[in-house]
Amino acid sequence: MTQLHELRLRLLVQQESESIANSQPMDLDLSVVQARCLCWLALLAEAHEDQASDAERRGDTEQAMGWFADSMRLRDVIQVVSTIEIPLPAPGDTDSGEGSFSSEPPLAA
Repeated sequence: MTQLHELRLRLLVQQESESIANSQPMDLDLSVVQARCLCWLALLAEAHEDQASDAERRGDTEQAMGWFADSMRLRDVIQVVSTIEIPLPAPGDTDSGEGSFSSEPPLAA
């Protein structure tokens, strides 16, 4: 089941990156978008870990476990998103907006 969730997440992110590339082909570097998203996800995971630690200090084990589980899910998302290869539009396709991509292999993030 975990592989299914990972594949769905990969597909969702790739579809969204294509949508962004199609809407702003000249003004956007998807690798920069990916890097920024990863930074925010890491900060969010760290905040969840801090919340888990605070709940644990207060003796609220159930709340601590919830925050910790959320932080682990965020770490899983970070791992998946960081491994997604972002395709670059072919040089002649930037004006068409049809989402065609180069036949060259994608660059790793």
